[in-house]
Amino acid sequence: ACPSPCPFLLFLRSWPYCALPHRPSPLPVCFRQFLNLLIYSGLYILHPNNIGRCGHICNASYAVASEYRGLHIGEKLVKDCLLQGKQAGFIILQFNAVVAANVRARRLYEKLEFVPLGTIPKGFRMKDGHYEDICPYYHLL
Repeated sequence: ACPSPCPFLLFLRSWPYCALPHRPSPLPVCFRQFLNLLIYSGLYILHPNNIGRCGHICNASYAVASEYRGLHIGEKLVKDCLLQGKQAGFIILQFNAVVAANVRARRLYEKLEFVPLGTIPKGFRMKDGHYEDICPYYHLL
């Protein structure tokens, strides 16, 4: 169990989404609990993109387990993230580093009316050390 208040909850809020019907988990969990969520098909982490005068902009990271890809889990996660971000008081959701080659994610974001901001050449270093272009996106909440 995490100490109360959990230091991770002060900066990161996670909403895991269970793929089983009628089993969403809307409660925030801390990072240590997050590591134990192996039964979940996907998750996202929603947090401020920055602090101070840009604190009204949030950012999110998503993950879908490989065996659940193609089941629209990512779309459900992004839609829930948009709602949670608005409820948390943010007014913009921004993605800083969508890899240009991640066509499925980009197609989903554009379907959900995210606005592309252009391309940053060689903005993301891949695990093997080569660089890929990135495409930032934003969505007004």
